[in-house]
Amino acid sequence: MDLFLQRLFDGLANGSAYALIAVALVLIFKATTLINFAQGELAMLGAFISLQLWYWGVPMWGAVVLAMLITAVLAAGVERTLIRPFDPKDHLPLVIITLGLFLLINALAGIIWRFDPRQYPELFPSGNALNIGSRGLSWYAVFTIGLTVLVIFLLTVLLNKSKVGLAFRSVSSNLESSELVGIKVGSTLQFGWALAAAVGTLGACVYVSNPLLSLEPSVMLRVLIFASSAAALGGLDSIWGALVGGLAIGFVQSLLVQYLDFIPTEMSLAAAVVVLLIILLFKPAGLFGTASVERV
Repeated sequence: MDLFLQRLFDGLANGSAYALIAVALVLIFKATTLINFAQGELAMLGAFISLQLWYWGVPMWGAVVLAMLITAVLAAGVERTLIRPFDPKDHLPLVIITLGLFLLINALAGIIWRFDPRQYPELFPSGNALNIGSRGLSWYAVFTIGLTVLVIFLLTVLLNKSKVGLAFRSVSSNLESSELVGIKVGSTLQFGWALAAAVGTLGACVYVSNPLLSLEPSVMLRVLIFASSAAALGGLDSIWGALVGGLAIGFVQSLLVQYLDFIPTEMSLAAAVVVLLIILLFKPAGLFGTASVERV
């Protein structure tokens, strides 16, 4: 029982961090119906920038906010210079560009900060918020799930109540109709890229602030796969679905691999993908995704 509780708590913490990255993927997908393969590396770059700012004396949470702003500006620039010139309906050039960005950002991070793992400062209090027997629910897990829910709630309000959020939803629903009613599609998509980069940076900072982890250029590669699975599981156009998908993937990673002896720990990633494929087989749009309907 103690082991089950600990695995449950671990899954909650990991799943919440995956959900934050998954939300960033969902934002890009809602706007462009494209998976941004460079999303994890942009988030990793933001985490390194926040660490560098902290080295220079900026308070840790202030460094995280500044890093979110810097990566948002960077992503807006990427959208304007590398993404917007191409036809949004032709995904192949955009996929190649995001893969190229993935390699470029990873290499730049390695050149600037080297590939040695670095300990990232803790963003939340250490210790446990709740102890049951010999197992404990850490403050890291509590704050991570709380922060994830808060971010998703704020994004929901932003997209449903603000003018720019409504324009973003309109563009994501029908690009041609949005142009006809006078919405500036380019700047709206740019807003989506910037917002996704900021959320992704927050997710990366929270993830690597786990005392059991460290920051290195390749840290987000594995996380991006888990987050992509979470986004697909919850529904690629559903922000709240990203939370459910993230938690589901986190629990699969920590519980399923633990209790099914024939699955080695090293196969936790494959186990998560298999669960994703099984669910998508019966519900292709994901648990909360909107099924596309084409009129003929």
